[in-house]
Amino acid sequence: MELLVRLSGLLAVLLLGTGLRTTGLLDAGRTARLNALAYYVALPALIFVSTYDRAIGGLLSPALLAGLLVVVLATAGLAWLVHRGRDSSERRSVAVVQSYHSNLGYLGLPLVAATFDADVTAVASVVLGVVTLTQLPLSILVLSRLNGADAAVWDELRGLATNPVLLSLLVGLTVGSIGLAVPGGVATGLDAVGSLALPLALLCVGASLQIDRPAVDFGATSAVVGLKIVCMPALAWLVFSALAVDPATFTAAVVMFGTPTAVSTFVFAAELGGDAEFASLNVFATTLASIATLFVLITLVG
Repeated sequence: MELLVRLSGLLAVLLLGTGLRTTGLLDAGRTARLNALAYYVALPALIFVSTYDRAIGGLLSPALLAGLLVVVLATAGLAWLVHRGRDSSERRSVAVVQSYHSNLGYLGLPLVAATFDADVTAVASVVLGVVTLTQLPLSILVLSRLNGADAAVWDELRGLATNPVLLSLLVGLTVGSIGLAVPGGVATGLDAVGSLALPLALLCVGASLQIDRPAVDFGATSAVVGLKIVCMPALAWLVFSALAVDPATFTAAVVMFGTPTAVSTFVFAAELGGDAEFASLNVFATTLASIATLFVLITLVG
């Protein structure tokens, strides 16, 4: 019951963001400022406090790294096969990318931190870093190659060097690995800031959810939803069970892969020649459907 109440609260905040956008209270400028606060302040603070007292060797095991790569690449390959018959390259590229590109930063890690203990949250921070380094270049490659937008690839990839999520993870793991002491007051303050990551992210995601009345392709969208929030976490369950990882690693990986399609895929689709209206619909569909599937998934692993 507690989990159901918590997820219902997440849905309420998500829909609040949509409502505030509809009424004009959360316009594009305010949404951008909230997004910057979440992305550059709250989420990096959450990642740092989750990792600053832990050595990288205790979090990033060979089994975790191998399992993450297998799940991402296998789901991407399956998506390529499922969507290979789409009518246009613009829609096919978006369908493939949105079938595996997870919303790990804005929903995954904050949700894990609010639901599980510090051990699971620390592993989830590493999952976020490793998968971001995998899925982001892969998504840019798929969209650019299928849509002929090669000129934009390097501009997008250069952003990885200044990605605040990756930088905060690197700093946190470095501090933990060399044993630097972080003053208690600093850690407490950062923990308070990090606790804002989930509500801020949900408001931003909610403000971004919209359907621009495209010619809805129920078959394609249903396939994206099924691959992203059903097949991907199921595959993660199988892979990490076979690898016999510890419970914290198993829980973090499975729940993180159960998150919906990232809102950023809509931005990438618009920039790299994909079907932006189709992308917007899929973000909306996977996000709303994931409220139910995450409840089931967290119940099973919890």
